[in-house]
Amino acid sequence: MHMTQIVFSPTGGTQKVVDILSNAWNVPFATIDLTNPTFDFSTFHIDSDDLVILAVPCYAGRVPALAAKRIVQIQGHHAHCVLVCVYGNRAYDDTLIELFDLANQCQLNVIGAIASVAKHSIMTQFATTRPDKKDEEDLQNFVHQIQAKLDSKISDLSIEFLPGNRPYKQAGGGMVPIASDVCLQCGQCASLCPAQAIDPTRPNQTDPHHCISCMRCVIKCPVQARSINPEQLAQLIERVKGAISSWKENELFL
Repeated sequence: MHMTQIVFSPTGGTQKVVDILSNAWNVPFATIDLTNPTFDFSTFHIDSDDLVILAVPCYAGRVPALAAKRIVQIQGHHAHCVLVCVYGNRAYDDTLIELFDLANQCQLNVIGAIASVAKHSIMTQFATTRPDKKDEEDLQNFVHQIQAKLDSKISDLSIEFLPGNRPYKQAGGGMVPIASDVCLQCGQCASLCPAQAIDPTRPNQTDPHHCISCMRCVIKCPVQARSINPEQLAQLIERVKGAISSWKENELFL
């Protein structure tokens, strides 16, 4: 068996979860990076015998719109697919059901789905240590259960249930990182931006109409010059702290 990772992970949390899953399978794999703005995803065809891990972070209860646009270009050829939604310990709302619909559009046969917790990309004081050792054990156990399903003699491996609603919840507004006076204008943030929202000639500026609030520029800045408006961040934390503070378990759907 060969595996293909299709991953949107601007800050690395989703990739950590996917790597734990892939290592537990211990099979050869290739990675399709959905954050790459220059790749023509319509040229990528998945072998029908592959196992696909399709993974995205939850953005305000939805699949990131930019990731969705790139996912549907891929030719899945009815390969078996495991969905992975990674969220920052609040809730993942309609992310999994939307990801299921996107997988169907590119002809992937969804046989399982996972919701897993990782460090919140904006409110970084929440789920700071996750995925931790317990999460790793959960994910490894999920792999064993999914593999058992693959090894069974069930003729239809399609998933039976996923949480979420159609129509999906309305996408929330983003929070655009701001560059401070310590910005070196080195252009590293512009070169790494999945949405190409930062002009390489003026890297201390961000186009708010293109920014997807992924926070990659914040974590990649070599001098920590980029951040979210502290008042906006404090208001967001106040709104969600009740829901985000309690421990959330990882979930598997087969």
